[in-house]
Amino acid sequence: MKDITFVVPCYNSQDYMKRCIDSLLFCKERGEIIIVDDGSTDATGEIADAYERLYPDIVRVIHKSNGGHGSGVNAGLKLASGRFFKVVDSDDWLDGKALEALLACLKEWEDRLDLVVCNYIYDHLYENKQKRVSFRNVFPEGKRCGWQDMKPLLPSQYLVMHALVFRTAVLRQSDVVLPEHTFYVDNLFAYKPLPRVHHIYYLNEDLYHYFLGRDDQSVNENSYMKRIDQQIRVTKLVAECADLQEIYRTSPRLAKYMVRNISIMLSISSIYLLMIKSQEALEKREDLWNYIRQKDEWLYKKLKYQCLSGFTYLPGTFGSTLTLKGYEIAKRTYQFS
Repeated sequence: MKDITFVVPCYNSQDYMKRCIDSLLFCKERGEIIIVDDGSTDATGEIADAYERLYPDIVRVIHKSNGGHGSGVNAGLKLASGRFFKVVDSDDWLDGKALEALLACLKEWEDRLDLVVCNYIYDHLYENKQKRVSFRNVFPEGKRCGWQDMKPLLPSQYLVMHALVFRTAVLRQSDVVLPEHTFYVDNLFAYKPLPRVHHIYYLNEDLYHYFLGRDDQSVNENSYMKRIDQQIRVTKLVAECADLQEIYRTSPRLAKYMVRNISIMLSISSIYLLMIKSQEALEKREDLWNYIRQKDEWLYKKLKYQCLSGFTYLPGTFGSTLTLKGYEIAKRTYQFS
């Protein structure tokens, strides 16, 4: 069995996928790279096939009709043979030194870990700027730990897909199946398996470079507003996929984080609906909050009265203006778009 499976979902990625795949080849025969050609119309499929011919013991290629990022992750997870599983988007890449440390960690601990958490870099490559997200203040280093050992996260810290290396069995036991033709599904991937994670290892290495700067990128503000219905859909899926009151009884620190995660997703949806500045968008904002309330009154009260999301649901024109001003300050501070 391979130590790790890397899945690279690709759609019309010919201009940048080589940087990504080349960074993963360091794993050699200890890992596998599954490149998912998601119905590309450019040379993505041919490039993927060339890597498979050159590295038949490492690279596998799936050609499929277009289904979106989540569909690519689903296809890769279904065929993965590695003990651990990592999604790497085709415009991102991994640091070689950090990958070497990760492979050593996986060899040492084998199946005694459910999740490895690493640092990641927001890489504004075209602007020659980087923003590092570390978890040194959150998890102890150099030992296996659990959620009870987790310290509070800073406002800029989230356990996003870029930071996480799950044991493959945990993902499968969690029944992680991502919706097709939907952006932002990485939020669901990084969230739904958490209650099945018991043993965590924090590796203090800057593993993942998350590229920012393409005009068509899904985290671009215009893309967010264009795809707001997809953001709303994923927010609802995340909010309804776990019994948070039960998790509070057994693992309160994990439950607190999971509520916080929903809060930021709800905040993003609320903010971009305000930025659209239409009556329809305002009605969608109201409907989203009402959906949460109908599904879970306990969660609704926490999100409205005890979390950041409550500040994105302030009444009236003044409340909307205050919300958008706060968003602009946060964006400048944390450089997340």
